Amino acid sequence: MRIECDFLVIGTGVAGLTFARAVAGHGRVILLSKTTPRESATQKAQGGIATVIDIKDSFEAHIQDTLIAGRGLCKQEVVEQCVRDGPARIQELQNIGARFSTRADHPDELDLGREGGHSARRIVHAADATGEEMVRALLQSVREEPNVEILEQHMAVDLIVPGREHPDRRCLGAHVLDKQNNAIHTIVSPVTVIATGGAGKVYLYTSNPDVATGDGIAMAYRAGAKVANMEFFQFHPTILYHPGAKGQLISEALRGEGGVLIDKAGRRFMADYDPGKELAPRDVVARAIDSEMKRSGDDCVFLDATHLGTDFLYQRFPNITAACKKFGIDVSTMPIPIVPAVHYCCGGIVTDLDGHTSIPGLFAIGESACTGLHGANRLASNSLLEGLVFAHRAGSQAQNVARPDLSIAPDWESGDAVQSDETVVVSQDWDELRRYMWNYVGIVRSDRRLRRARRRHDLMLDEIREYYWNYHITSDLLELRNIATIADLIINAARSRKESRGLHHTSDYPKEVAAMAKDTILSRFGN
Repeated sequence: MRIECDFLVIGTGVAGLTFARAVAGHGRVILLSKTTPRESATQKAQGGIATVIDIKDSFEAHIQDTLIAGRGLCKQEVVEQCVRDGPARIQELQNIGARFSTRADHPDELDLGREGGHSARRIVHAADATGEEMVRALLQSVREEPNVEILEQHMAVDLIVPGREHPDRRCLGAHVLDKQNNAIHTIVSPVTVIATGGAGKVYLYTSNPDVATGDGIAMAYRAGAKVANMEFFQFHPTILYHPGAKGQLISEALRGEGGVLIDKAGRRFMADYDPGKELAPRDVVARAIDSEMKRSGDDCVFLDATHLGTDFLYQRFPNITAACKKFGIDVSTMPIPIVPAVHYCCGGIVTDLDGHTSIPGLFAIGESACTGLHGANRLASNSLLEGLVFAHRAGSQAQNVARPDLSIAPDWESGDAVQSDETVVVSQDWDELRRYMWNYVGIVRSDRRLRRARRRHDLMLDEIREYYWNYHITSDLLELRNIATIADLIINAARSRKESRGLHHTSDYPKEVAAMAKDTILSRFGN
């Protein structure tokens, strides 16, 4: 089947939905959801949206906090633009019905939380389920738009981009797998938007949903787009440690309200690592926990919030308290066992302030994009802000894209591919890849570990390429292919950065090097 639209949006998190709203009045919009629109990292976001609301706060303070966290790699103009646009985007969400938490003593004022790395209380939240409330409001608004169609259970296979020698090389849409009937459709559009989120599933342990397999970044790289800073993966310090809990995030907001990190003996240890203690930037806290676990041999450390009181904990963090209770943990009387896990990809597809990538007609927004906002380490709750701000800006720009000749976009050809009778290969490679990425390219790296990862991954890539071209496509195979591409980018970027900066920490080069305060740019075509 061949489908034509004016805007093809791949992904239905905060960025994809915000973009769709921005362009809905300017043509036909198709939103692709790999599963359902509610399955995204946005949906799972607990903490909130960082923005300047309080009169005691300032844009300058938020800008400075972001720059400090980014360890010299943030782009100043991007940070300033994002911070200054924030309040308007919050107001827009409220205008479409998003309900954020308000102060008990002043119900007409937003209740602002505080998180690590922030010098003021500036986190707009909906209790501890901010992402869920954002998706609810945005999805309701998008579904009221007659020009917007959401295709569920549809996964992009690859972007349609003519070869390098073509005189007008631009993106013309994507080939898309309809998972319900296993058919490949060709969807053509003058504007294609990657809003597929992050790639946490490339690692064994992650807070990300199962859909976070880096699809958009991998497709863009294969098409020749520039990708940057893939060595910078943020490990969230506090993921619930329990055999039955799958990536259950324990929000940084709990530490922002006074929760403390302790070892199994009850010793508070963060003062040994940073003056900011529990409110130090995430990379510092994650490495401190990793260090404590390796030093003691314990499987986890603990987040103690018992001193905050039962009423406060159950009112401010209803979802966290309920999730912990499901596993027999009463947060008002018991410390929460926690470990670090992969949480956020600070790198991605290189874009400008308006979401343009290095390929005309292709935009990238949200976690898939590398805007220059986060640098070497994302400041807490700047991610939802980035998705809102740059999706809105990209929507304004995409309305002006000239319509190319879409007829030249080729339909899908399956060639000599046959049905596979060895699907065990996919599951085996999936498990093996994620494990060696965790062991060799994790929180603390070394040249030796990275060389081991490189050797194993080269063999893995050969196996996946052979399998991909010989057998019919499935969503599992596509996801394996994409995480393999992402792993390749991470390993190459990590090996090229001979220093420790932000989220990239290597025991062979433990210091920052001034000459390396620049982006790690990767391109399939070397330009």
